[in-house]
Amino acid sequence: MLKKSQTWASLGAVIALGALLAGCSVKQEAPAPAAAATAAPAAASADVPSLEGKTIGIAAKDVVRDFGRLTYQSVQDRVTELGGTVIATQADAKDDKHVANVENLISQKVDAIVVILGDSTTLAPALEKADAAGIPLFTIDHASPHSVNNIGSDNWNIGSTVARTLAEDLRGTGSVLVFNGFYDVVPCQIRYDEFRLVLKNYPDIKIIEPELQDIYEGTIEDAKRKTADAISREGAENINAVWSCWDLPAIGAAQAIDAAGIKTIKTYGVDAEPGALDLIANPDSSYALTVAQQPSLFGKTSAENVARYLGGQQDSVPLSTYLDAVVVDKANVAERRKELGLE
Repeated sequence: MLKKSQTWASLGAVIALGALLAGCSVKQEAPAPAAAATAAPAAASADVPSLEGKTIGIAAKDVVRDFGRLTYQSVQDRVTELGGTVIATQADAKDDKHVANVENLISQKVDAIVVILGDSTTLAPALEKADAAGIPLFTIDHASPHSVNNIGSDNWNIGSTVARTLAEDLRGTGSVLVFNGFYDVVPCQIRYDEFRLVLKNYPDIKIIEPELQDIYEGTIEDAKRKTADAISREGAENINAVWSCWDLPAIGAAQAIDAAGIKTIKTYGVDAEPGALDLIANPDSSYALTVAQQPSLFGKTSAENVARYLGGQQDSVPLSTYLDAVVVDKANVAERRKELGLE
């Protein structure tokens, strides 16, 4: 069996293939979205071993957004259903606290750790410590060379889909206001890189400089102010779209655009936060599109991969698990909300 360092090096080549990997072994098949995805078995099964006698540490960066909160809760729920004991921590969106929580779980000698989100640079030393301590590490939306398995959406597909939709909506010409404050967060990095890659084929679409820096606390109000300032500085007629790798900055941007009565700027994000869905459902809002991930399925799948790994089924746990994401726009928002239980 390859060491994780060797496997990670191989993954670098795999990643370069991007969307061509739909049938590759690094993609673990998972249930379809909607009702089928939320109906978890009540306990262990032939496919998913018991976690009885095992203690699983969970370290979430925050539970402010629906994505973090639902993922955090679903990992705990599934570990408990499988008979395991949970030690759960969340860091209130503070990187130093997130690192401390992981280190505390290591000191408690848990049987496995699930890490939800986080800055790749800041967290790396703590994750290396977990690996050195022999504690299997599982991550959610945080690819790491020290992780046994990372759960995420296909962010290459998400990034290119949002970018292509934006470019086609602009009919290949225009100027885009971009929020890019979290490039070290792997999903945002991938989505941004895909955005830039797609725009190479749309040379008449320009990114407005300087790019805006979104923040993690007070995100919506901060983005609302920065968007209003950009509109004042550039002129509404010189901005055609707003791009963000997640919904909260896009919500603030849409609020600023809508409050100004501007009808010529469209806003694009990712995550299907309730506030984003409300704006997309409003025909008068500039919010055009988001992509719904499946946070409860993320957590459930991660917990089951922990159980398989600790239950002697290591070969059945892939390095990366990509779950389906769902595009939500003004034409389908009501239908998608119902399908995904987001009403």
